Amino acid sequence: MPHRDLHAVLLPELPLSELASALDGSGPALLLIDPALPRPRLDELLALFAPTRVVTPKGTESYAPSAALGHPGPGVAQDVAVVLATSGSTGQPKAVELTAAALRASALASLARLDELSPAGAAGGRWLCCLPRHHISGLGVLVRSLVTKSVPQIAGQVDAELIRSTGCEYVSLVPTQLGRLLAAGAPLGKLHVILLGGAPAAPELLAEARAAGARIVITYGMTETCGGCVYDGVPLGGVLVDADGAGPGRAGRIRIGGPVLFSGYRLAPELTSASLVDGRFLTSDLGQFAADGRLVVHGRADDVINTGGEKVVPGEVETALRACAGVRDVIVLGVPDPDWGEEVTALVVPEQDARPGLAELRAAAAARLPRHAAPHRVVYLTEIPMLASGKPDRLTLRNMAAKPPVG
Repeated sequence: MPHRDLHAVLLPELPLSELASALDGSGPALLLIDPALPRPRLDELLALFAPTRVVTPKGTESYAPSAALGHPGPGVAQDVAVVLATSGSTGQPKAVELTAAALRASALASLARLDELSPAGAAGGRWLCCLPRHHISGLGVLVRSLVTKSVPQIAGQVDAELIRSTGCEYVSLVPTQLGRLLAAGAPLGKLHVILLGGAPAAPELLAEARAAGARIVITYGMTETCGGCVYDGVPLGGVLVDADGAGPGRAGRIRIGGPVLFSGYRLAPELTSASLVDGRFLTSDLGQFAADGRLVVHGRADDVINTGGEKVVPGEVETALRACAGVRDVIVLGVPDPDWGEEVTALVVPEQDARPGLAELRAAAAARLPRHAAPHRVVYLTEIPMLASGKPDRLTLRNMAAKPPVG
């Protein structure tokens, strides 16, 4: 089978021309990783995903992940256009392979639904892109713009003045961004539609935003489905959704099928076969269908934390925090938060006569992981409560984490 080169793009911005070439097949496939990651983490992901070349502000060069390998990694299938690095739901770093056909199908299905919802129709509408382009949410904005031949406005941050002056009609946000825009008095009614996803949004936030004139569409999806594939509980055109094992009063594992699905995980055939079963992607989320036929998502079936639209794997944070002086043991949990969806909370058993502060813990996490993975709160314990099985008692720990933080 013919293969194409895979270039890891470690640039502050993803050039639209490079993405267009990846989609039409005239250029290499693109591996998108956050270039701001700490160097040890970046090297770890590059070695794991083995691109053929690496693109940096200094230029393009061949990449050999280690002396043991001694050569660049293999290319990707000819139809793969973009590979996105994600921790996903298992905590294992993964590289999700997305074909050009899947990305276009997602963009076209999204635009078709927005045509129905927005007062002016989505075709040709201009997008504001204020989410990371190495995440599917930001990448999806760029693909929609390419499909409609419009020029997106790229912004590292979004604020009230940008909403007021940009002239853009569509935007994708996470709840944290929406809350900050509301607090700043942004004229959200100027936008035709706001796609809101990445983390659960508090009902109070949605009510306040809609009262301010915002037309909000709640999206559900993940990297493996090219981003949002269910809008306000209704699957996009061509997308098939069911909840395996769901019944009256009982949620089941959500499964998704259709043309928006990823083709596999790079260099991980066993993980691919476990996730793609009978043409459906078995997600880590639990859900069921309401009486009106809309999908209701109840949350993840695992312990991954969603904070401000970002995924945080507790085990990775725990490993980083255990390297901090004064930490004897630690458990990391997500605690519900109206602004962030979940707040990364560290429950720390300190060494005798030692008590590392929150600043020290955050620095230890930031030395290895993205900034959003650093704990926002810390609770000090004398010991980790355990079950008879020898596993941490997470129910008790969550009750402890819900108390006012100490320190």
